[in-house]
Amino acid sequence: MSQNQDAVIAVVGSAMMDLTAYAHVLPEPGQTLVGEVFTTGFGGKGANQAVMAALCGANVHFIGKLGKDVFGDAIAENFNKVGINVSYVDRSNTPTGVAHIWVDGEGENRIIIIPGANHEIEISRAVDAINNIPDLTIVIAQCEIKQEVTIAAFKAAKSRGCTTILNPAPFEQLSPELIELCDWIIPNETEFRELHGALPTSDEILKSFRPGKKSIVTVGSQGAIFIDSDGSLVKCPAPQSTAVDTTGAGDSFVGSFAYALAKGEDPATAMRFGVKVASRSVTKKGAQSSYPDQAEIKTFS
Repeated sequence: MSQNQDAVIAVVGSAMMDLTAYAHVLPEPGQTLVGEVFTTGFGGKGANQAVMAALCGANVHFIGKLGKDVFGDAIAENFNKVGINVSYVDRSNTPTGVAHIWVDGEGENRIIIIPGANHEIEISRAVDAINNIPDLTIVIAQCEIKQEVTIAAFKAAKSRGCTTILNPAPFEQLSPELIELCDWIIPNETEFRELHGALPTSDEILKSFRPGKKSIVTVGSQGAIFIDSDGSLVKCPAPQSTAVDTTGAGDSFVGSFAYALAKGEDPATAMRFGVKVASRSVTKKGAQSSYPDQAEIKTFS
């Protein structure tokens, strides 16, 4: 991994506690089944991406909101543990967000999120953060916080010359204003279809997505595809791995890709790094708990 510049990244996003049930077969409506394991773990798409970038070695600032509860206390403590700057993490009387996750025997998941305090992030607070974080290079956001907060943060980021990355998940209709503010959009296959009207099944479909802008489509076990601003494509297959739990894999890609990009890697190289990291994450249970540590990450460079 190139070391020619500092990787200062801000993540404007969600932090949640994941409540995960594992069962070989998931129940149908009206059915009760006996599961195998229940776990609690740190999650939220924003927090996942921030933690992954920090584990890679980035200087990460998290901009978000937690409840004044035990979940919020635990998440804040974990941020400190992995070295994330929490100067712009506020607390609310509204409970911390939670995600209810079901994982089947094939490692596939179904998730319901309750945003809680994540929907109380103030626009002024986000803008103040983006304007004042020293040497900021990249700003990341997702769709688990209010879109107007992301728009304001990205406007501030663009005015500073920062690169903006949007992971449009969980999917919601994006305003034209937000789309225009995104230097990068990184959807998975389903989110790509919602944005573009078709699955990314051909080069022609991929090349017609956001002409003049850069994007990456993550395609699960197949890896990822970089769409350059000139319409050219770079495809990166994923290394073979046995999926245990895919929760948080997309977030691990975004966080590690952003780190590599911030370090000065070209987009194709940064994508390959992100694919390696994400592919390793699916081999363990949980979201952040599945992420490789710094020693392992160094072997991916």
